Amino acid sequence: MPGSMIDGPLAAAATGAALGLSAGLSPGPLLALVIVQSLNYSVREGAKVAASPLVTDLPIVLAALALTAGLAGRPVLLGLLTLGGAVYLGHSALASLRFRPGGQGPAPASPKSLQKGVLANLLNPSPYLFWGTVGAPLLAQAWLAGAGTAAAFLAGFFGCLVGSKVLVAWLTGRFGPLLGSQAYALVMRGLGLMLLGYAGWFAYTAWGLFTQ
Repeated sequence: MPGSMIDGPLAAAATGAALGLSAGLSPGPLLALVIVQSLNYSVREGAKVAASPLVTDLPIVLAALALTAGLAGRPVLLGLLTLGGAVYLGHSALASLRFRPGGQGPAPASPKSLQKGVLANLLNPSPYLFWGTVGAPLLAQAWLAGAGTAAAFLAGFFGCLVGSKVLVAWLTGRFGPLLGSQAYALVMRGLGLMLLGYAGWFAYTAWGLFTQ
């Protein structure tokens, strides 16, 4: 690829880190879920959600490298996946909107944070779109410069993607308990509205894919 900016491990790591940091701190359903689990349970549970891309994205990377062209030509399949994401996010949004501080319905004993994060990320079209349109071409470009350069790109990307979300979980755990119960409830309902908004956006995106 002409004009390559990934001609060595340092450049590859820097490029991956910039992309990972941007993706990690961008508002989205996974970031909202990191905050929800950190508030509901602990920093550790929020960090488990933050780590879910390590489970979901690596298979997506391999699939994107092999099937980038095919995925772009199948809008109906991507639409079905996006619609499934809308349903899941709507369910998560209702759980947050129904939250009551100090009520008799405490959070379930088993938070299943990693499973929730994996499911949310698998049903989120963003990783597929990112790796299909940006990540896979850059990774292929890095591979041409050597396996070490490709590894540096992946390390930079996932290190900053997961690290930034873990930082959000820590900040939430550090300052979340300082909130009064009413403010806590407002935060949870605000997050529920955010997740509901994403569910609506996913549904709208799915409709656009179906009518392409």
